[in-house]
Amino acid sequence: MSNITAAAVNNLRSMTGVGMMDCKKALVETGGDVDAAVKLLRERGVAIAAKRADKEANQGLVAAKASADGSALAMVEVNCETDFVARNSDFAAFVDQVVDKALAAGGDVAAAMADELSDKIAAIGENMRIRRTVRYELSGTGKLASYIHMGGKVGVLIEVGCTKAETVSNPVFDEMVRDLCLQIAAAAPRYIASGDVDADEVASERAIYAKQMEGQNKPANILEKIIDGRMAKFYSEVCLLEQEFVKAADAKLAVKDLIAKVAKDCGDTLTIKRYARYQLGA
Repeated sequence: MSNITAAAVNNLRSMTGVGMMDCKKALVETGGDVDAAVKLLRERGVAIAAKRADKEANQGLVAAKASADGSALAMVEVNCETDFVARNSDFAAFVDQVVDKALAAGGDVAAAMADELSDKIAAIGENMRIRRTVRYELSGTGKLASYIHMGGKVGVLIEVGCTKAETVSNPVFDEMVRDLCLQIAAAAPRYIASGDVDADEVASERAIYAKQMEGQNKPANILEKIIDGRMAKFYSEVCLLEQEFVKAADAKLAVKDLIAKVAKDCGDTLTIKRYARYQLGA
């Protein structure tokens, strides 16, 4: 039997939210394989969706900026050691320089600004890093938008396409694009549509749900429908178009239904082309 350490048990517990004894048993049964243990606990219906064990706890800021004509957008995450420095005006000014560089040039911003970063570390007296950057340039007819949430803890970029030039200036379309940014910030989708989910992940989810229902005295076709229902719930959590619109007032409204409604109002075809979501340290 594998030697299961307390650290390994604590790690599995932080990933799944399951009690210590259940985590230890799962690790023993899987020979210390953490991924297999997570899957085993999920099959037993006792584990929540696995959280990333390597999630970083860095401080810093996420920032975004658009070009003057709105045809390009950039977003960056710059890390530091403490929240105190993250709220420092000198740090914020440096982050602004980084996003300006990302907007103007794109590419490897961290390498391009290595000297400036070293100078800023020396001046502030705390370790810092330009962790990641992204730049979007509008492709075809449509709109780019950004949103920074929680004072720089979460940031979103999105590109939404249309086919008519007049749609871009339609206030209904503009509001929808801004609402999609809010949706992504709040609901953290991993994919745009269900068809974007990797086939291996789909197969793994279905296998887990099938395992959970082992021993139930139900016809195979009924069990398959139950699995389909649980997959629909899975898609509604991880796919932007399938998510419930966070600003829906009364009746449930999926994001795809919101887009269809706005498309009808505009007399156009609307498409979410891409998005990026940065969460500080994640």
